[in-house]
Amino acid sequence: MDIARPELKKRKQRRQLLIAAAVVILLAAAGVGLAKLGPALPSIERSSVLIDTVKRGELLREVRGPGTLVPKEIRWIAAETAAHVERIVVKPGAAVQADTIILELANPEVDDQLLAAKTAVTAAESDLAAKRTDLKSKLLDEQSALAAANSDYQAARMQAEAEKPVAEKGVIPAVQYKKTLITLEQLKNRVDIEQQRVAEFGRNIAAQLAAEQARFDQLVSTRELRQRQVDALHVRAGIAGVLQRVPVEEGQQVAVGANLARVARPGELMAELHIAETQAKDIALDQPVKVDTRNGIVDGKVLRVDPAVQNGTVQVDIELTGKLPSGARPDLSVDGTIEIERLPDVLYVGRPAFGQPDSDVRLFKVDDADGVAARVPVRLGKSSVNLIEIRQGLAVGDRVVLSDTSAYDQHDRIKLK
Repeated sequence: MDIARPELKKRKQRRQLLIAAAVVILLAAAGVGLAKLGPALPSIERSSVLIDTVKRGELLREVRGPGTLVPKEIRWIAAETAAHVERIVVKPGAAVQADTIILELANPEVDDQLLAAKTAVTAAESDLAAKRTDLKSKLLDEQSALAAANSDYQAARMQAEAEKPVAEKGVIPAVQYKKTLITLEQLKNRVDIEQQRVAEFGRNIAAQLAAEQARFDQLVSTRELRQRQVDALHVRAGIAGVLQRVPVEEGQQVAVGANLARVARPGELMAELHIAETQAKDIALDQPVKVDTRNGIVDGKVLRVDPAVQNGTVQVDIELTGKLPSGARPDLSVDGTIEIERLPDVLYVGRPAFGQPDSDVRLFKVDDADGVAARVPVRLGKSSVNLIEIRQGLAVGDRVVLSDTSAYDQHDRIKLK
């Protein structure tokens, strides 16, 4: 016979209630924990990003740019007259002296003009000589007239001196003596006039000869110009060096001023660097430079900074003070690093992607304990080629992500795996 035991039933119901309450509590706790965790963090491979550590010390500010070696002295030879190229005597790459003929040009008109100029000079020279002879003859005539007037005056003076005591004694009439004095005065005036005439004629001769000489000199200059143009048909190097370019061909017609050849001194080279316009504002003359020729590093200094910007870059000319390595030649590609300044005691780190000098950015600071990188605001200062100053937001030993993290702009934390 079964015996009813109600206490067992109550005990079972109480146990079921306790289990249900525990399950509810566990579910609530799990929900709260999940709510606190938030959405899952995006993860990224640690090896795929560049991480650097913040340091303190001296920051060497530098800017870098590509460039080429170019000769210090380059001479472009231009055509002085229109002509056609008859013969190319020397090919590019050859060593030349100042009087080496590179090209031979031809222009018959220039030869005719030289002949006409020589003829004009010869005619003008004859005219000048004839003019000088004629004027000299006329001057002699004027001087002869002056001498005759002076002779008449002296004779009249002597007569007046002889008649004066005789007239005072009454031997000759007083009227005769007075007429002699009047004649003496007239002759004296004539002598003065003749002297003025000779002086004026002398000045006139100088003016006429100067005009003739100027015309003669002009014709001589024209002849010399025509001679230079004829001589220029034999195109010479002008300086000792290496012939770099001959941008014309045999039979080609060239215009006045067209470039015919380029000669350079290969032993005297300089570097032309092209620095980004955003980095060129602090470049100054005489700043030290390291030029990498791919075959050695050569010391130099800033010689000139182009005031204009071309294609987003500024040309900076570098004077090479160190010895060039073997194989250095014009048009060789080089890289140059210009030292701007040294900051003695600053915080710095590797330059992050899109990190501009004197700007505020948000960088991911890495916690190596759990591999989580969180964004922190950072104020940047002065920059160098690969380093940048930290003014605020980071401390020595902090590790930050330098790579481009624009794909995670919507996240403030990422997980590094």
